[in-house]
Amino acid sequence: MLHKVKVTLFNLLLLFFSFITVFPFVWMLVSSFKSNSEIVKIDGSFWPEHFSLSNYLNVQENFHFMTMFFNTLLIATVVTVCIIYTSSIVGFVLSKYKFKGRDQLFGLILATMMIPWAVTIIPKYDMMMKFGWIDSYAALIVPSLVSGFGIFLMRQNIMTIPDEVIEAARIDGASEYYIFHRIIMPMSRNAISSIAIFQFLWVWEDYLWPYLVINTDTKQMISVGLAMFNGQYSTDYGGLFAATAISIIPVIIVYIIFQKRFMEGIAGASVKG
Repeated sequence: MLHKVKVTLFNLLLLFFSFITVFPFVWMLVSSFKSNSEIVKIDGSFWPEHFSLSNYLNVQENFHFMTMFFNTLLIATVVTVCIIYTSSIVGFVLSKYKFKGRDQLFGLILATMMIPWAVTIIPKYDMMMKFGWIDSYAALIVPSLVSGFGIFLMRQNIMTIPDEVIEAARIDGASEYYIFHRIIMPMSRNAISSIAIFQFLWVWEDYLWPYLVINTDTKQMISVGLAMFNGQYSTDYGGLFAATAISIIPVIIVYIIFQKRFMEGIAGASVKG
């Protein structure tokens, strides 16, 4: 009986914190269907007095919203796919191949994760200027082709794959290319799903780096666009809320697609631990 009471209280506590976390998003979503006068009204109600889609229909008129939206979708997808592939290859090599300096190389990769991202901004920006990549998507994609976190996650996951499986494939005449793409990649789907969720989210919400290297509005990312929208059209809260609500859709879709594998990976890791 006491155990049931504790579980019930714990679930109620989780429900309370979940409500606090979700409520601002729900309020923003509901407010996107309100007029500006309703949003700024001090004694206004939570639900719209006059339900309207005008904020969504007019969002493109205020700034290049759809252009920035698809720019960000393209860059986030390309970077995520590249990170998954490079992390898988390096993780495979560091976990299943034995060569001199392997552990030291892995330690160096881990050390890069300890360096604050802000420290690398100036050197990276200077390199982009020398390469002539300022105001181009190369400045957003190329520096993000390799991830220390992704390599670490894939190496730890691939290490759990039995060496006997790989050796059996080699005995059967399978090439290393075949082993990587047909055995390692499918058996690492949980780790790949985790990287896909985190990396897509990181690229999607990145603000500072696109703000520094992209100068043309039609090439800009949605995170910078929303900040520009808020500064230039500070009174159009309904339009800002509508644009923000639309910009969240891809992140939700990515999470829905990969959540099952992501949760399986977490559950598997907890059992092994």
